Amino acid sequence: MDQKIICFGEMLWDVLPTGKLPGGAPMNVAIHLHHNGFEPLVISRIGQDDMGSELTAFVEAHNITTHYVQKDNSYRTGVVNANVSDRNEVTYEIVEPVAWDFIEYEKEAERTVSLSELFIYGSLAARSSISRNTLFRFLPLASRKVFDVNFRAPFYSPELIKILLRFADIVKMNHQELLEISNWLGMGGSMADQMEAIKDKFGMELVIVTRGENGAAALSNEGFFEHEGYKVEVEDTIGSGDAFLATYLTNYLRQKPTNLTLERACLIGAYVATQKGATPTYAPEKITSLSL
Repeated sequence: MDQKIICFGEMLWDVLPTGKLPGGAPMNVAIHLHHNGFEPLVISRIGQDDMGSELTAFVEAHNITTHYVQKDNSYRTGVVNANVSDRNEVTYEIVEPVAWDFIEYEKEAERTVSLSELFIYGSLAARSSISRNTLFRFLPLASRKVFDVNFRAPFYSPELIKILLRFADIVKMNHQELLEISNWLGMGGSMADQMEAIKDKFGMELVIVTRGENGAAALSNEGFFEHEGYKVEVEDTIGSGDAFLATYLTNYLRQKPTNLTLERACLIGAYVATQKGATPTYAPEKITSLSL
């Protein structure tokens, strides 16, 4: 497809009791976009170690270029220790410092970013000053920016999130993040009221809120839409939100109606929750319903 999509941020390994699995929201979103026929680019950084080599091989096996994945001689490839004792609410210990905390600004990437259709970034990748400053240099170059809010204590602050929101044309967050952001900004009312206030304050074209097993909502220029979600037997929720976002953006770029886009994103997000790990292999067009 012609659209150029860039995912900026962490590439890492999710370490579960059963072993390690490739992860990191930007990489996960890129792989799910690839399932939908896109050829996204990832800007990240990994260590010069075996885990980095394995991640490179994994990404390239999904036909995603690693041209802008930097190699670090000083810091190891990122690791997250995931606690899946509660399958519906995975908790994480995010090791630091690691290679993706040191993503350097490369002038070679300027033109690629400026020509991108979508530039997707999250809040976790901005936890360190080097990667954060690199992100702040890229954001003004991108024509349409997607902020994937990803609160992981203690790696965020109201001040940082407000800055990242100001750059965004599209934002995706979960219902708990919406409530926290709304409290910072003194925004009350219903969920729809809070979404509208954020959309208006930051001049966005689209606000998306996921609600776990209760589906999701979207506020666009077409109006406010909700989907009740799908009840499934959860294997783990790792990557479910990433699959949701990739599916939503796929249908958004294809100019599908918001209600159908939301329904489709909820379906694929729920399907991934029935699978192990963040990036199971699947053919989106073959997933038309969920029956367990």
